Amino acid sequence: MTSLLESLSIYLSVVLAPLSRPTDIVFAGDAMQHAAQIEAAHTPAGRYDYSECFADVASYVSDADYAVVNLETPLGGKPYSGYPCFCSPDSYAEALRDAGFDMFLTANNHTLDRRDKGLNRTIDVLDSLHVDHLGTYHNDSCRQASLPVIRDINGYKVGFLNYTYGTNGITPGRDVVVDYIDTLAMSRDIDMTRAAGAEILIAAIHWGDEYRLLPNGAQKSLGDYLLAKGVDIVMGGHPHVIQPMELRTNPADSLDRRLLVYSLGNFISNMKTRDTRGGAMVKVTLKRMLDGRPYIDGATYRLVFTVPAGGGRNYRLVDACEPLDGSPWDYHRREFLKSATAIFDKHNINVPADTASLKKM
Repeated sequence: MTSLLESLSIYLSVVLAPLSRPTDIVFAGDAMQHAAQIEAAHTPAGRYDYSECFADVASYVSDADYAVVNLETPLGGKPYSGYPCFCSPDSYAEALRDAGFDMFLTANNHTLDRRDKGLNRTIDVLDSLHVDHLGTYHNDSCRQASLPVIRDINGYKVGFLNYTYGTNGITPGRDVVVDYIDTLAMSRDIDMTRAAGAEILIAAIHWGDEYRLLPNGAQKSLGDYLLAKGVDIVMGGHPHVIQPMELRTNPADSLDRRLLVYSLGNFISNMKTRDTRGGAMVKVTLKRMLDGRPYIDGATYRLVFTVPAGGGRNYRLVDACEPLDGSPWDYHRREFLKSATAIFDKHNINVPADTASLKKM
C-alpha cells in the first residue's frame, strides 16, 4: 500500500509539474558599437544592417527561455559615433532583439554619451521594439512606475536590478534617472523586489577595472554584500575582459546556491587586444523542489569571439572554441581562448564550460 508520504509526493509532483520544468536564462556581456562597426554595417541603400553579426549565436540565445544583454551604447539618433562617445543606429538594437534577447541593460558608463536626449531616445526606441529594459528612466516618476521589474519566466517570478559605477563624469540632467551603485538604494530595491514576489533575484552590475582579468577588492566586497542581502545572481560587466565566476552553495542547505559572475567581457566590439576580442555567455538553469521552492540547478559558460569585418562580410560573433579555417583571425581566436580558459580553469568555482557546438545542426 502506498504510504501517506509517497502519496503526498506524487500529488505535489503532479500539481507542481507545470512550474517545475527546467528553465534557462542566458546572459551576454557588453554589446559595444565602435565606429568601424557602424561603418561595416552601412549598406549602399543607406541603411545599417547587423543581421550577420549574431547569426552564429542566435540559436543559443533564442533557445533560452529568457536572455539578457548589456546595451553599451545610446540610441541617440544621427550622427552616429563610436568611442569615446557612442551613439548607434536603432537597427543595432533591433538585431539584438531578433537574435533572441529579451532584456537590455542600460545602466552603464556610456548611457549618457548623448546626454539626457540620448538616454530618453534610447528608452523610447527600446519601448518601440517591445523589449524589456532596465537601469535608466525618463524621470523619477517613471522609475517608480517601472520598478520592481519582475518577469514570469515559465512560472518562475524573476526580479531584475541594474546599476553602474558611473557615467564617465557626465551627470544626468534635471529629470532623467540613472541607477548608480549605492548600497542604501540597492538595499531598498532588493527589499521592494522581494516583497513584490520575486522568487529569484538578479542584479546586473557595471563595475570593476577595465582590462583586468581578476576582480578588484570593491567588486568582491559589493558582490559579497549583494549575495548576503539575498540576491541570487550577480552578473557583472564593464572591464571588457572576462573575469571569474563562482556558484556558491550554503553548507547548511545544498540547494541554496548563489551565482557571482565578476565580468562577462565584451559580447561584440572592435577592441583589438588579446583579451578584449571576445567574452563569455552564461546560462543559468532554474528548477523547483517538490515543495515549490525554486533554486539554481547549475550554470555554464561558453566563450565567443568577434571576427572583424572583411572580405565583404560584417563583424560576426563565433564560437571561440571552433577553428576559423583559413582565416587570418584564427590566431587571435586561439590566443583569446587560451587566456580566457586559463583564467576560468584556475579561478572558476562550480561553473564549467558548455562544450556543445554553437553551430546550427
